[in-house]
Amino acid sequence: SKIRNLEVQNADDVAVLEDCTDSSSAKTISKIEEKLKKGGLPDCLDDDVIPQVGNEIGAEAQIRFLKAKLRVMQEELDSVVCEYRKKDEENQNLKSRLKVTEEENTRLQRKISMQHSQTEKYKMLVQEANKKSEGLQQEVIALQKVLQ
Repeated sequence: SKIRNLEVQNADDVAVLEDCTDSSSAKTISKIEEKLKKGGLPDCLDDDVIPQVGNEIGAEAQIRFLKAKLRVMQEELDSVVCEYRKKDEENQNLKSRLKVTEEENTRLQRKISMQHSQTEKYKMLVQEANKKSEGLQQEVIALQKVLQ
């Protein structure tokens, strides 16, 4: 019984993530309270939600324990939902960054291709200029021989 009270007390002290929670835990608890008032304790109390000691404590303690357990589970669910939303948002951001990076990559590939073709063009012009220069040098040498 003392252990149960500690669990209930600890469950009440659990912090709730304010930015990600909704009032669903309060709604769920109120629904359970209404069902309990109408029909007593549910038949499923003998499953592993309340251990063997559960039969030795009173109905009010069982209800408090179940409410605390529900509250903790709801907070865990809210935390997981919040984490999911953050991960989904991060995923969307990464997808948009990937798209921008792919577009940048495509643009740079086109630029590289253009520069490569320009480099080839300039290599051809340099080769032609070298051939012309060699021809002119030979002509100069020939003219110098004529002058001598």
